[in-house]
Amino acid sequence: MHHFNWSGVIGSLPTLWTGAIITLQITVLAIVVGIAWGTVIALMRLSGIKPLEWFAGLYVTLFRSIPLVMVLLWFFLIVPQLLQNVLGLSADIDIRLASAMVAFSLFEAAYYSEIIRAGIQSVARGQVNAAFALGMTYPQAMRLIVLPQAFRAMVPLLLTQAIVLFQDTSLVYVISLADFFRTATNVGDRDGTTVEMVLFAGAVYFVICVFASALVKSLQKKVAR
Repeated sequence: MHHFNWSGVIGSLPTLWTGAIITLQITVLAIVVGIAWGTVIALMRLSGIKPLEWFAGLYVTLFRSIPLVMVLLWFFLIVPQLLQNVLGLSADIDIRLASAMVAFSLFEAAYYSEIIRAGIQSVARGQVNAAFALGMTYPQAMRLIVLPQAFRAMVPLLLTQAIVLFQDTSLVYVISLADFFRTATNVGDRDGTTVEMVLFAGAVYFVICVFASALVKSLQKKVAR
């Protein structure tokens, strides 16, 4: 029978915090870039321009058909030099972190784009026609009329996807990036408290996700009013 030893958790909090920073960096960047690039992809699919529709459709299909862990390995094993050349990364930057950020951002954009596309399509066509009647161009109508309404309705879904993204960041374990979960297991291996550290990490993920889910439910109620 395993005898739990929780005494090392408190002393390990500074080390765990450094891992948590990595997790938060990946999560926040992937949300921001994912929503921004996802909006562009969604607009491409709705543009009526065949090459753009084809590219956006292929992009979404590709990333939604491949496991995230495989995408992470692709960027880490196959294209590190490409990332360094295209993004101008110096040799001092941890390629694991950079590849994880790019992989998560591009992967999440495919999912965000479908949420955003559905949100745009939920706005009544009459709104766009009214904007055209006022002399607005299509980009102006999207920016000033459609997208603000669509995003207001999409906030709960976007946050729900952000919760899934936060949970998925633990997959960077496969490229040995010291995020929160990887740091917890490393501390556990070092101190012989692997079970305790894994349970603690799981509890932290659970608390954060439960709190975020409660926030999403609250926002859903406000949007529904």
